Amino acid sequence: MLVSTDVPKPIDPSFGLAEMQGLYGAFSFSEKLLQKLWWRGDFDRAAATTLDGQPVRIAHPGKWNLLGGPDFTSARLRFGGEGAPDLVGDVELHLRSGDWDTHGHARDPAYDRVLLHVVLFPPEPGRVTRGAGGRVIPVLVLLPLLHRALEEFATDEAVESLADRPLARLPQELGPLSPAALVDLLQRHARTRWQQKVHFADVRLRRLGWEAALHHAALEILGFRFNRGAMLRIAGQCPLPAWCAGQVDPAEVFRSEQTSWSLQGVRPANHPRRRLGQYATWVQAVPDWPARVLALGASRLGIGLTESTRTARRASGLSAVRARVAREICADAIGGTRLDNLVCDGLLPLLAAQTANDFYGCWYHWFTGDLPPVVIGGLRQLGFFDGRDQPACHGAAQGLLGWLLEREPGP
Repeated sequence: MLVSTDVPKPIDPSFGLAEMQGLYGAFSFSEKLLQKLWWRGDFDRAAATTLDGQPVRIAHPGKWNLLGGPDFTSARLRFGGEGAPDLVGDVELHLRSGDWDTHGHARDPAYDRVLLHVVLFPPEPGRVTRGAGGRVIPVLVLLPLLHRALEEFATDEAVESLADRPLARLPQELGPLSPAALVDLLQRHARTRWQQKVHFADVRLRRLGWEAALHHAALEILGFRFNRGAMLRIAGQCPLPAWCAGQVDPAEVFRSEQTSWSLQGVRPANHPRRRLGQYATWVQAVPDWPARVLALGASRLGIGLTESTRTARRASGLSAVRARVAREICADAIGGTRLDNLVCDGLLPLLAAQTANDFYGCWYHWFTGDLPPVVIGGLRQLGFFDGRDQPACHGAAQGLLGWLLEREPGP
């Protein structure tokens, strides 16, 4: 579990939205985002336990109800040990436990079938959720079970909102900037994005250690975009040594999450069954890949920002480094944009957090990976990515993404 234990308390009392101060400024966490985490299972379901100590098995999270009444209907849950029966009923989610009473759910017959009250933040001591007639409803707190920090979830949600954003406003807002001013803007925001990624990598390292942190990050990135939660659960249930020893059957672990996968719109190359098979091939071929990542960090990855991306890549042999990562670390099982995401979202931030070395220049000039079309298309439209001295690079794209996110409303 990777949630930061020092996550700040919400400071905005408005319903359905928590405003919090994160490492890089205030961010919002909405009740809708909490519902997405429940639906996708982006938490350690194996450790789910109610406040009164009952284990909760979530056989099915329920049907997401976007109308009035409980948030999820017809969920299938089991309270207690293996001998306990499965129960079918509803689930209501709130950021804070007290919202149940504030919203008057106990007086509303639509909530009479609620079996579980899921909240993000732990309630104050002594608070109990009661339904009609004083019936006590078990409470599950998600914060300690989350795979990642709240700020990371909120940032990812904002990135998703940009996926289909039109490009119209970019020439109007950024077009008047001089080339030097545009470079400065992109590099400032890129540096902040890099620092965020290193911070989140450090949280992961402190929770898991080097090898397990790499294992979790790799499977999470292979689950991009919609299947990261299931991949992280598999990472926790099947540790790296078991994969390396061939003790994990990719088809079997795929079936173990059969009710959790989001497959609509997933390209065949990104199908989680295929990605799990690729990971098995990779780690069995290169079982010492975490040590090889450390060795990579000790090689020539120090790249400056004073030159163009084309010049920096030539001077540092970055294309050869990319080929080396694919061959010597990933056994050529992972390639294309997914390899670039693995390097930029996983390997380089974890290396920076582990070694205290700054790989920002390498990360900045690396190849773009998977990013919203508005980002790559926007930089081409602005003439920044010109295909010559300044080919598309990861850092500039992250810089524009950071600028766009700064202007986005909270999730």
